[in-house]
Amino acid sequence: MNARMPSVKAMDIPLDRPAASSAIIRVASLMRREGQTGLQTHVRAVLAAMQKAGRTATLVTPFDPPWWQVVPVFGLRKLVEPVSSAAGVWWHEHWHKVFLERMLRMHLQGGEPCVVYAQCPPSAQAALAARRGPQQRVVMVVHFNESQADEWAGKGLIAPDGRLFRAIRAREHQILHQVDGLVFVSDYMRRQLCARYPEIAQARHAVVPNFIADPQEPDTAPAGRPHRESNSIDADLINIGTLEPRKNQAYLLHIVAAARRRGVSLRVTLVGDGPDHAMLRASAATLGIADLVRFAGFIPDAAGLISKHRAYIHVARLESLPLVLIEALAHGVPVFAPAVGGIPEMFVDGVEGSMVPLDDADAAAATIIQRLESASGMAAAAAAARQRFLDCFESKATAARLAAFLDA
Repeated sequence: MNARMPSVKAMDIPLDRPAASSAIIRVASLMRREGQTGLQTHVRAVLAAMQKAGRTATLVTPFDPPWWQVVPVFGLRKLVEPVSSAAGVWWHEHWHKVFLERMLRMHLQGGEPCVVYAQCPPSAQAALAARRGPQQRVVMVVHFNESQADEWAGKGLIAPDGRLFRAIRAREHQILHQVDGLVFVSDYMRRQLCARYPEIAQARHAVVPNFIADPQEPDTAPAGRPHRESNSIDADLINIGTLEPRKNQAYLLHIVAAARRRGVSLRVTLVGDGPDHAMLRASAATLGIADLVRFAGFIPDAAGLISKHRAYIHVARLESLPLVLIEALAHGVPVFAPAVGGIPEMFVDGVEGSMVPLDDADAAAATIIQRLESASGMAAAAAAARQRFLDCFESKATAARLAAFLDA
């Protein structure tokens, strides 16, 4: 592994030693397999890597029953949310967990040894209730940044420190102590949770980053996907994600405006949709940069667009280990991102890209302009980005490390 990569290690087992046996893996998730979220990308990457390695790995979701059983129940959330967004959150988590537990009971009823790789606290809770004995182990991966409660509150759907907020926090605390193992996708998140709950530092856990298959391999690259070698550039910068306060695209517009004041036109593609869409369009017009910002909307397989831009820019206020940055590195595209959460574990400032401040749009613009104006520097950063992906985030080796932890 690249010597510059911060510690990404498993605790409790030597990862270079083959496991004594290969466990059956049941991936438990509240979300459908199809979708563009980072969690769904992670699930697909895990399943593909395990199956490619000849492992038995299956996905179990609340959407597995016939549609007529789940759609009426899940659909009622749309009627509940206008009355109370907190009640909508409760409805979503409760009923998805109920149906997931039902499906897991069907998969686990024979009592065969296996490991359930749960993607969130409710899915871990469902797995713990459904398993038939200790030979069916439950390992939870920590995708959330601070807590799922904080993420719901960040979306404005529940009150910070309200009754539901505290209940979700309490559930997480309980489950962290009940599962047989924890996987953290960044050392940042491990430190955060161990600081909040010091006792879990002694639990069996591993730090294994998110990973994806190499998009430049013939058997993984979708037909027609552009690669870095293409000379066709759509814009200078691209940002992919839900248009919402947590992703902070409004700040990105201020960076573009600051660059224009310096006499530089930074062309940006915003991919995604969300509650901030109208506000961002209005802000671009107010800032006088509407001609520089393309609102592309939701695009399936949006990662395929990254290589048609000179660099990727990420301005979220907090991220554990954003998969979209891994996708940028995989395409050999330099990155600009803030030094928050687990991002400093992903690349080295001045090598694969540059860190930018989240509180000074002028300084961020100056950094970006300086980097983009150096053709040789951008070429070196592109090569370094691609190598960082191959060393640290490519699925073959990283998935094997995850499998070793799940098997141990």
